[in-house]
Amino acid sequence: MVNEVPECIGIILDGNRRWAKENGKPAMEGHLRGKENIEPIVLAARDIGIRHIAVYAFSTENWKRSEEEVSYLMDIFEAMTKDDIRRLAKEGVAVRFVGQRERFRPSLQALMNETEAQSPAQPRITLWICLSYGGRAEIIQAVERLVAQDEAVTEESLAKNLWTTGMPDPDLIIRTGGAKRLSNFLLWQSAYSELFFVDKHWPQFTPEDLKIVVDEYIERERRMGK
Repeated sequence: MVNEVPECIGIILDGNRRWAKENGKPAMEGHLRGKENIEPIVLAARDIGIRHIAVYAFSTENWKRSEEEVSYLMDIFEAMTKDDIRRLAKEGVAVRFVGQRERFRPSLQALMNETEAQSPAQPRITLWICLSYGGRAEIIQAVERLVAQDEAVTEESLAKNLWTTGMPDPDLIIRTGGAKRLSNFLLWQSAYSELFFVDKHWPQFTPEDLKIVVDEYIERERRMGK
């Protein structure tokens, strides 16, 4: 029995720095090219019929990188929020930010709030941007919130208190860059996700590559433990 087009997918955007190194460019150029690749992939997912796409753009562990690199990434995120994401709204794309917003500069936090408020009410696809995101941190904060509210910790109550509340569990997760691990991405939500590991670095990943992955997903058998 074949699957339908996935409702929700997740992508681990890996390989920006290695792409830059292999092409004789500075690491920062890799991050810029990676940022520029988000829009065509999101629009391709929309056109395939996918309703939700979560991209792992900056993990809780990424704060450990050099101050120069982190500062550059913050500038990229702010520029992306000002320009690219607002343009996507005209294409029927809603945006939600997932993660530890309080760790970002106030100007970027304000842009996140403004961008979400300006998202279309009836989007064709929702883009979930995971920034300062970690699956373990997400689960811990959900449990802490339930304990503070004196509410029982169940699968249902925990799911309602995750940062991704409102996002369906991903049917498939793609990781670019050749590594074969989840790296703390959507640990709770990915319990039954189909996993696809692509050797291409993120700046090289194309809408055609996305279509190939989705076609393979459709042909896979998902037993979901049955």
